[in-house]
Order: sequence, then C-alpha cells, then structure tokens
Amino acid sequence: MAFIKNRGDARAWQTRYNAQAPRIGDPAPDFELRDTHGENPVRLSDFRGKKPVALVFGSFT
Repeated sequence: MAFIKNRGDARAWQTRYNAQAPRIGDPAPDFELRDTHGENPVRLSDFRGKKPVALVFGSFT
C-alpha cells in the first residue's frame, strides 16, 4: 500500500483513481444525512451561504 506524503502525490492519486472527485476550491458536493434517531434529514445545501459547517466522523462508543 502506498501512502500519500504530499500534495503532488495526492493530486496524482486523484487523477489516477477518481477523476470525478472535487478539486481544491470546488464547492463540496451536496449530500443528505439524518439525525441520530434516523429522522429529520438535513442537506449540506441547506447551509450554503450561512455560517460554516463542520463535519466530524468517528466512533463515539
């Protein structure tokens, strides 16, 4: 397994493996998530033009 060590490596990987991925400076692609109860869908686009949004992913167990 190769590790990405710098921006040049990251761009080379992106070009080779996912040409459709967003580029630096592109707007984040829209997506929808639900709250912790599986209800109340929220889309990223609901927050465009408003305060910044931070997404945190991880295990909280």
